[in-house]
Amino acid sequence: MKNKNLKMKEYFEELERETLNTYKLATKARSKGYDPDTKPEIVLARNLAERVIGLISVVAPQLQGSGAIKRIEELEKKYGVLDWRVAFQIALEVAQEKFCKFQDKKEAMEVGIRTGFAYVTLGAVSAPLEGFTRLEIKPRGDGKGDYFCLYYSGPVRAAGGTAAAVSVLIADHVRKKMGYAEYDPTPKEIQRCHAELSDYHEYVTNLQYYPSKEESDFIASHLPVEISGDPSEKKYEVSNVTLKDLPRINTNRIRGGFCLVHAECLALKAPKLWGKLSNWASDFDMSHWDFLKEFVNLQKTVKARESWRVIPDRF
Repeated sequence: MKNKNLKMKEYFEELERETLNTYKLATKARSKGYDPDTKPEIVLARNLAERVIGLISVVAPQLQGSGAIKRIEELEKKYGVLDWRVAFQIALEVAQEKFCKFQDKKEAMEVGIRTGFAYVTLGAVSAPLEGFTRLEIKPRGDGKGDYFCLYYSGPVRAAGGTAAAVSVLIADHVRKKMGYAEYDPTPKEIQRCHAELSDYHEYVTNLQYYPSKEESDFIASHLPVEISGDPSEKKYEVSNVTLKDLPRINTNRIRGGFCLVHAECLALKAPKLWGKLSNWASDFDMSHWDFLKEFVNLQKTVKARESWRVIPDRF
């Protein structure tokens, strides 16, 4: 057994050594200036923390060597590896510019959200860069502050439903701690949610989970951040003409990322989200997400009713 462990250690040491040699060769080749970039784009990483910061450094190179990696490792010791609270805290601290400076406050918060999202996706997929496309700050309709609008696109699929849903929680945690107001959806914006999900499900592709109108209305009316996305369907606009040309929605066309996050992430994964949040929501100032408990109960009622409808008539 001892010899086997020794051989395994030697094997991994050789892998690391050869990788470093190859990386040095690639760096030397790139330095000659024949390629658009003068150094390799791939960042070497030995653990999860390094993978996360390596991925996000593509859009925020100043994070490399800033102390963020060490901080993630400290948070993992406190909460446990892959605990969502690690993602919440590192996202907030990046947004607060504790490790490095950004062009402005909005960029800092956007990179913070990406960093937390990258943590819950193990730093292994592009969703934190391409699935979450940007953060916008919008004024509330009543003039009582500004709120977060999160833009998502199709590549958010790569994150998986749970991680993508957690990215919304991460963004809301950053929002609240940074002093921004909650989203104040209008009745038409709430109605637009189910209308758009219905059109996407019917004309584009079947959703893995197609929430009822009751479910989508409930989610849309309780979310403290707005979910949005750039139009992804050239052929299809929202079919209900009364829900077009809404002032705070940037398009009449169907938004794929919006539909995926609302249906296959938030609605589908609500029981799992509440299962985690219910244990420590108050510790992270997230008690306003208690609405998930009510939503899960509503979901059970809707499913029970739908199951009753499909019972065959045996008489």
